[in-house]
Amino acid sequence: MSLLNEYIQKEQQLKQLQEDLQRLESDQRLKGELEFKAKLEALMNEFGKRPADVIALLDPNAEQRGSKGTAVASTRRKRRLKIYKNPHTGEVIETRGGNHKGLRSWKDEHGDEAVESWLERMED
Repeated sequence: MSLLNEYIQKEQQLKQLQEDLQRLESDQRLKGELEFKAKLEALMNEFGKRPADVIALLDPNAEQRGSKGTAVASTRRKRRLKIYKNPHTGEVIETRGGNHKGLRSWKDEHGDEAVESWLERMED
């Protein structure tokens, strides 16, 4: 892309962003939210409170739930165990993911559809 084309494209993007910003600034919902935020911050300053204090006051259980990062990591459910049996060799493979070395070699040799048809059962 030439420098001139890039400049013209960026200019158009800037114009579009300015139009979007103007539309948002005239939206009554945004004005209401900004007013609420300003009043809330003024009230917090008046009483010497931090956002964490307000959250603890309004939702006492928020601290027990912890941060989002730890909640996501601790609640991730395990993948289901898939058990495949090769009808040609009688070999059995148990895997929780599709990246199993033996399963991958079967799929390379016999094809994905054929190997998926060898699925005997799934367990939690």
